[in-house]
Amino acid sequence: MKPLVIILTAFFVFSISFCSFAQFDILKEVEKKVEKKAEDETDTAINKGVDAIKNSGKNENKKNNTIAKKTDNTQNTVSENTTSNEAQPSKELKLYTKYDFVAGDKIIFEDNLAGEENGEFPSRWDLLSGSAENATLGNDNVIHFINNNSIIKPLMDKKDFLPDVFTIEFDAYFEKQAVNRWDHYQVRLFEGTGGSATKAGKIIYPIEIAWNEVKMGEFGGRTASFTKEQENFQGEWKHIAISFNTRSLKLYLDEERILNIPNLGYKPSTFSIGADFDDQSIKMSSIKNIKVNEGGKKLYDRVLADGKFVTRGILFEVNKANITPQSMGTINEIVKMMKEHTDLKFSIEGHTDSDGDKASNQKLSEERAQAVKDILVESGIDASRLETKGWGDTKPVDSNSTPEGKANNRRVEFIKI
Repeated sequence: MKPLVIILTAFFVFSISFCSFAQFDILKEVEKKVEKKAEDETDTAINKGVDAIKNSGKNENKKNNTIAKKTDNTQNTVSENTTSNEAQPSKELKLYTKYDFVAGDKIIFEDNLAGEENGEFPSRWDLLSGSAENATLGNDNVIHFINNNSIIKPLMDKKDFLPDVFTIEFDAYFEKQAVNRWDHYQVRLFEGTGGSATKAGKIIYPIEIAWNEVKMGEFGGRTASFTKEQENFQGEWKHIAISFNTRSLKLYLDEERILNIPNLGYKPSTFSIGADFDDQSIKMSSIKNIKVNEGGKKLYDRVLADGKFVTRGILFEVNKANITPQSMGTINEIVKMMKEHTDLKFSIEGHTDSDGDKASNQKLSEERAQAVKDILVESGIDASRLETKGWGDTKPVDSNSTPEGKANNRRVEFIKI
């Protein structure tokens, strides 16, 4: 009996000690969380919002991506198991809670490569060097750079088409081999017709974008995942967003702002996109979803001047009401404005282009307006300050005969009430 009493006593003492230490650790953890919450209440609220959207995408399946190229009526295929961009929206939404990139008001160039024929050169671009062609990567239409130092430039009616305030966005694919080989995309911002390479004796450097680092001459930086073990990188799409405002330049690689140059030293008027990569090892150097927007006034200034603001920075998956991660910059800006100006109330109104039938467009516009309201409410905005409407394709603001016109018609308007 004595050994049993000793064992029970020891167990009782150990349990009390363990509980005390556990309680101490828990209290420390709670204290840390309270401090964190006090530091960043808005981020916590937005996280709830993206979690709500995250749960809606759990049934997305991972797919095998394949680049398919047609040359001289023959089919050549290069394939590698990769993680589709569609498989990752929930993870990315969570990361974008501090994203502050806001796309310009009006779309002046957009190429989603719809209607392009594989193996042909993309019809809305000019070739400056190397070789490029239309291809497919998984389910996506892409521009595939075939050789190292392949460079393309948008075909525009105006030679110097970039305004004083603009944004450029596109997605770039980095395959698994990028961690062991050189693999960069390059954006060149040219001054004046023809693309001057110097400004007052200063070389205009290209922006070099790797999967985990960005450089522009002496400027640049690394991502938070720069030191991530190479085996964890399986190949993925990266979203590049560039913002220029009169003289300052910012660049975002996914959710992280990597470049922040207060004075670029010149005003860009044209740009090109190219690839600098080990073309003996890298087989999938590709871009998609290229868009150029003209900038404008801040959201609150637009509300004061017009009683509303129109945003084309809130984007959705094709024919769905699922908000894309890149929309979080605009959403975060709206949340911030409404928390600073608590008197503001809005009717959130969704609009589509004319593709598809009217009934489907009407339903889709209503669902998208509601999705925007949902994430704003989850981000801390009182539901009583928001109403929703959908107008389908009944109120176009641009022609539905061009990609840019359709993109401008796909919009979300915030009408002050």
